[in-house]
Formats: sequence, structure tokens, C-alpha cells
Amino acid sequence: MDLYAGTGAVGIEALSRGARHSFFAEQHAPAAALIRRNLESLGIGAEGEVLCMSAMRAIERLESKKVHAQFIFLDPPYAADIEYKSTLEALGESPLIAPDGRVIVEHLRKRALPERAGDLELARVLEQGDAALSFYKLALVA
Repeated sequence: MDLYAGTGAVGIEALSRGARHSFFAEQHAPAAALIRRNLESLGIGAEGEVLCMSAMRAIERLESKKVHAQFIFLDPPYAADIEYKSTLEALGESPLIAPDGRVIVEHLRKRALPERAGDLELARVLEQGDAALSFYKLALVA
């Protein structure tokens, strides 16, 4: 899943590396249309599903479809502080994440993300320049 997909580059890259299917959530209609064009121009339109809606609505829709994602990538606009918190919390309570799945969050290096969000726990942070990737996994239940 590529939440806050923008051009869809992350989900398209996943498909190019062997993912069977990728969901793209992008609420900005022109960007969602661009993702669809990119998928079609690469001949992978059937492997990608573009959801022109907010990340939160996409999470709800995919939950209702009983989707289980191996990787969920989210890259909200850096200035949208509330999006990081609300999306991580929703995913931490969601059945979307496969048991061995990962949630990967791109953010400003100086923004500290929570160690836990529901059933998610921070496993690793990779910093590069001003950006960072935080990797979350499902917490082990004792």
C-alpha cells in the first residue's frame, strides 16, 4: 500500500520488484489520475488500484475488503503533523497489516515518531540527510 501516494513511485517500484498488487491512496484527483496514467503506460494497470481518497478512508475501505498488506508505506506532507499521528494510530488498530508485515513512514529526521502506535512498535529508523524512514512491525503478543 502506498498511502499519500503522490506520483505513485513507491508502489510502482514495489510492483517492479515483484509485488503482486499495489494499492495507491491519493486524495488529490490530478495526482491520482497521474498514477493511473503511469500504471497504464508501464503496462501494469491491472496490478495497481488507485483510490482517490484520503489515507484514512482508504484504510477503512481496504479493511472492509479484508486486504492484508505486506508493506504499507506512508509519506504524508512533512508539514501535516496530525496525518502522521492519526494514520499510524489507525494502522496500529487495523487488521490490514499481515502478521509479518511492515509499516514504513518517511518523515523529517527531526520529527520524532512514537515508539508504539496501537499494535505497532518501532523496529528501526534509517536517517539520510534531512529525511528518515521509520520501520514499524506488529508487536509480539505475550
